[in-house]
Parts: sequence; structure tokens; C-alpha cells
Amino acid sequence: MKVLLLNGSPHKNGCTATALAEVGNTLEALGIQAETFWIGNKPVPSCIACGGCRNGNGCVYGDGVNEILQRNQEFDGLVVGSPVYYGCASGQIMSFLDRLFFASGGCFAGKAAAAVVSCRRGGASTAFQQLNMFFGINNMVIATSQYWNQVHGNTPQEVRQDLEGLQTMRTLARNLAWILQCQQAGGPAPTHEAKISTNFIR
Repeated sequence: MKVLLLNGSPHKNGCTATALAEVGNTLEALGIQAETFWIGNKPVPSCIACGGCRNGNGCVYGDGVNEILQRNQEFDGLVVGSPVYYGCASGQIMSFLDRLFFASGGCFAGKAAAAVVSCRRGGASTAFQQLNMFFGINNMVIATSQYWNQVHGNTPQEVRQDLEGLQTMRTLARNLAWILQCQQAGGPAPTHEAKISTNFIR
């Protein structure tokens, strides 16, 4: 089993990476592979609703979104990490996830998922909710922890002093591992009806 840790911070080894590393190390200790993917510190294009991804070849921008889509079958779970900017997830990760899930064609259904956020002081809850919205609309199984999945600190060194935050990351990893093990023992994910999209304004 393998989990993708998606680092949505422009700092490759910053506070978000510190939180994700705690999740990843715990997963590895439980026998589950963890791979980190950093989206980088360059501008991430937003979805322009061009519909180009509907041809089945991924997003027209051809960046890391397509790399993850092409490797999707390798991963049984997804953990998305983001810093908190003005009470929201980073603009980079939101643009990345908009395109990733819109172009996915439902391929994330049934996979386990979790969000992790890092903040200096406040705004973590709203950013956490923002990220979880992607999972809920894509038939994913959301892993929880003993508290909302957040760490506090302005530097990686400060995050390492957030003992409750780090414990929350470890608990999250254990719960995520348990979900994956249950899925593996229980067989394939449920099948679903063809999607119905209803417009209320005619």
C-alpha cells in the first residue's frame, strides 16, 4: 500500500513539510509506503474550464497534475498539506487541486484522503475545511484524527515544539493506515450509479 503526501507549500522543507513528514514516518513504520510530491514554488495555473481534459489526456497545462493522474493507480491514499494564508489554503494548492480533481474523471473514488494544514497562529480550521471539500465531492474516504489536522509554528523548529500537533499527525497516520488495511481486507470499493447533474435554474 502507498500514500501520496502532496506538499502545497512554496517552501519545500518548511512547516507543512514538517507536518507531512510526521505523517509519512508513521505510515512507513506501519509498513505503508509514503511518497512526498512538492508542487513547487513557481506559479500554478488555475483551471480555465476549457474542457481540454475531457479527451482523457489530462490537463492541458501538462504539469505535475498530469504526473499524479498518470500515476494514480500507484496510490491508495492521498494526504494534502498546505500552509494557511489569510485563513485559506495556499493559492498554489487550490489551483492544483481544482485541476487535479476536475481532470481526474473520478479516479480518486474510494481512496483514503486527509488534509493537513500549518499555521503560525490562526485560520487553520477554515483552510482545513477548504481542502476537505475536494475529498467529499469525489467519493473519497476521509481519515480523521484526535483533533483537526493542524500544526502551529512559524518555522519547522517551532512546529517540532508543537507536541500536540505532531501527535495529531501520528494519530492521523494510524487512522489512515487502519482505513487502508480495512479496505484491503474488505475487497473493492462500492460501485455507483451514473452521475446525475441537476440544474435548478432553467
